[in-house]
Amino acid sequence: MISLKTIVILSHLPILATVVLAALRYRQLSKALQVFSWFIFLSGAIQFTSLWLCLVSINNMPLLHIYVAAGFPCLAWFYKTVLGNFINSRIVWGAALLFLLFSIVNSLFIQNIFRFNSNALAVESILIIILALFTFIFFLNHTMMEQGIQDIKSLTWINSGLFIYYLSCLMIFYFGDTILFRFSKDLSRHTWVYHSFFSTVMYICFFAGLWKRSKTPRL
Repeated sequence: MISLKTIVILSHLPILATVVLAALRYRQLSKALQVFSWFIFLSGAIQFTSLWLCLVSINNMPLLHIYVAAGFPCLAWFYKTVLGNFINSRIVWGAALLFLLFSIVNSLFIQNIFRFNSNALAVESILIIILALFTFIFFLNHTMMEQGIQDIKSLTWINSGLFIYYLSCLMIFYFGDTILFRFSKDLSRHTWVYHSFFSTVMYICFFAGLWKRSKTPRL
């Protein structure tokens, strides 16, 4: 049977491929995809540092707290760029600021940096699911279809990856602290294999989105 460590390592290959593609094609990407690339770079840096800490048996939970606190503002910036005037920018930036403050308070006073920050992850997941649904509606808007956004296929792949991942893993994030410290190791192992699968699906969607756009010269 393949070990959990092997599965985790293999699940990082799509992340590496996506980071490399985003770096190589960055100048050819549209503004929205360039903004999204910064989330990819942040994610790659955190994920691989976290993997290294895990392999040398050092608690990597502080990195998860940083990733969650910084990751949502990056994605909010991306969705604001994609949605344009479809949604009030004050709502997006307000949600990003409130989430950042909530995440910091959660890490300092509720779930310290050496614990799984399930509260912030669950809230982040709900916010991203809502933004992803808004984006799907935006893509179906007849005015937008008439204008023909250049990156519609790429953005659909990326938005779908985010929606699938955060919707599928919402319950894991909400009960993550309980799963890690109160349930059996076997159940915990199966849970994180499930998480690794959807993480891989998400990054494959990211790679597909960047690849489809990168084949078309930027206008």
